[in-house]
Amino acid sequence: MYSQTLLKPDGRKLTLYSRNAIAENIIAPSPSPEPIQANPHLRWHPLRGEWVCYASHRQGRTFMPPPEYNPLAPTRDPEFPTELPQGNYDVAVFENRFPSMLVTATTAPHEIVETLPANGACEVVVFTQDPQASLASLELDHLELLIQVWGDRTRVLSEVPQIQYVLPFENKGVEVGVTLHHPHGQIYAYPFVPPVPSRMGQQQQAYYQSHQRGLLQDLIQQEIADDQRILYRDEVAIAFVPVCARYPYEVWVAPIEPVATLMDLTPEQREGLARALKTVTLKFDGLWQRSLPYLMAWYQAPIDGQAHPEWHLHAEFYPPYRTSDRLKYLAGTELAAGMFANDALPEDKVKELQAVTVHLEERVKI
Repeated sequence: MYSQTLLKPDGRKLTLYSRNAIAENIIAPSPSPEPIQANPHLRWHPLRGEWVCYASHRQGRTFMPPPEYNPLAPTRDPEFPTELPQGNYDVAVFENRFPSMLVTATTAPHEIVETLPANGACEVVVFTQDPQASLASLELDHLELLIQVWGDRTRVLSEVPQIQYVLPFENKGVEVGVTLHHPHGQIYAYPFVPPVPSRMGQQQQAYYQSHQRGLLQDLIQQEIADDQRILYRDEVAIAFVPVCARYPYEVWVAPIEPVATLMDLTPEQREGLARALKTVTLKFDGLWQRSLPYLMAWYQAPIDGQAHPEWHLHAEFYPPYRTSDRLKYLAGTELAAGMFANDALPEDKVKELQAVTVHLEERVKI
């Protein structure tokens, strides 16, 4: 992996990653030369026992720009700069111009509940220079590079004293709120462990203390033995519809043997995960012969300097459709009670995905 870090005119950092050497004379552009004017803050929610972030400056963020202006494509006209330069590179990462959290946030208003500056980080990860691409269309070694980039960003962000948790994710499709259609994801780095991974960590820690093995490690072995819901498996990686799926077409992707974070993956595991990711996204798009929207989130151990043998790195895909023309809305029981109701059995939905034929560079095990 080759990388090069540049400074934008507005003071934000841009890091280019590539499978090949990157030219030394690249200059980082920015849509605006003005530095970020933001001071997001947190407010404590006493009934839920969790933080809520407030970033009112995000009301002015880029929303559905015209087709002729793609802020995530390389700059073509210097008079109308985008976020990315021309050059030979595969993946680009830059600090979000409209961040929900900012390491340099300094103050928080005095309210009737506890408040704190939102001292986190928000990065944009542009998967490719091709605006028509997607994870499903990227070459396998490009996907391996992307996984390595997620690990490198986890390493970089873990060196920031305030950061305790790093979450790479991708929102794909207008159905999940995407406003820029160039293939990209984001990384949120939090000054605390957010509620969902915190609960995952508690469950994994309790199981590890009782069994001296990982919770997801054993669940994966049970899925392999049951052999009903698997979409992809090789010697090191697996993709499956979990027995406890909350969404009809939910899929998990994981290394078979546990690692705590994206930084800990071996080259062989990255290769297997790349094949699993491509298989899953190809099956999603082949399900109804159109690009399927989803949220993809990578869950890894907290960044606290401690060993986490209980944690098992994995990605979870949440497609919002329950049929080809019906969305699964999160409403009463999901939002109000926090209990999902799934009107489709995982064993039935996985058969639809298993029936989709995909072709990789080599034969995969289905």
